[in-house]
Amino acid sequence: MVNSAADNSGFLSLKQELLEGAALFASIGLAPLTQGNLSLRDPASGHILMTPHDYPYDQLKPDDVMVLDLAGQVIEGEREPSHEAPVHLAVYERRADAGGIVHAEPIYTNLFGVLHKSIAPLHVGALIDVRGDVPVMPFAPSGSRQFGYDMLEVMGDKNAVVWANHGMLAVGSSLRKAIHCTVMVEISAQLHHMALQHGEPHLIPKHYHDRLVG
Repeated sequence: MVNSAADNSGFLSLKQELLEGAALFASIGLAPLTQGNLSLRDPASGHILMTPHDYPYDQLKPDDVMVLDLAGQVIEGEREPSHEAPVHLAVYERRADAGGIVHAEPIYTNLFGVLHKSIAPLHVGALIDVRGDVPVMPFAPSGSRQFGYDMLEVMGDKNAVVWANHGMLAVGSSLRKAIHCTVMVEISAQLHHMALQHGEPHLIPKHYHDRLVG
């Protein structure tokens, strides 16, 4: 692994941003234990800062953050990059609007992933963040750039997608917005599940979608 003091000084504020996002991510229960991963893009260099593989979020320090280029080459960091790094890199490669990415394992979202059933945007916040229903990607082993490309085909212009039997991924213009999107997806999944216990949920009328999404 490469560890450069010069690079470290340039990435320090972004590393802190990632650590703060990871702490928030863990505190609101979006992933159990060391599951999931987060990343953000450095707008200056185009490099990607990412949480390391299988490392407790409450123990992360700036030196634990992995810095990668878009090809997956380690620029800085002593730990092993997340195994989902190629998926994140595929998104950054293909989506110029992506400033932050979250792969999470929230329970109700996973419920819909097990059912292979898309999650309807049952409240305004989810519709605004996701841009519509959250589609479900057919099950496939993750961790490769090809998985990321296939996932993007399923996502289309949406900002979130459920991985069948394996959590979800959300994209935002910043890491905070990607986390916010993840929360909205999980809230929608909870509402959808609970509403189905009492009847058929009423959806936001389609003619409002364009106005709300913008």
